[in-house]
Amino acid sequence: MKKTFQLNIEGKNRDRVLEATKHEIRQYIKRERRKTLPEGVDFWDFDCQFGTRPDNAQGVHFATLTALIDAVAKEGGDAFYLELLAKPGHRTARTGAEPTDDELL
Repeated sequence: MKKTFQLNIEGKNRDRVLEATKHEIRQYIKRERRKTLPEGVDFWDFDCQFGTRPDNAQGVHFATLTALIDAVAKEGGDAFYLELLAKPGHRTARTGAEPTDDELL
């Protein structure tokens, strides 16, 4: 998905447009995650680019998208650009040691 989302649409409530935009993004993510995984892949990951325009978009972590969208809306921005591309993901083992009994208390 490579799309510029407009937040100010004449005749529509800005808050409802914002919620509809988030809903569209969530539906895209769900649709991509339903696709069959290739052999040797654990999950679908996403490459994310976010900015106010396509030419100033920067790579961001997938988990921060909602906060970034809310920040643009709170600042009064008219639009934002979002690029979400699904890619194969592989789980990695955690590097930390198991907690001891003293750490659990």
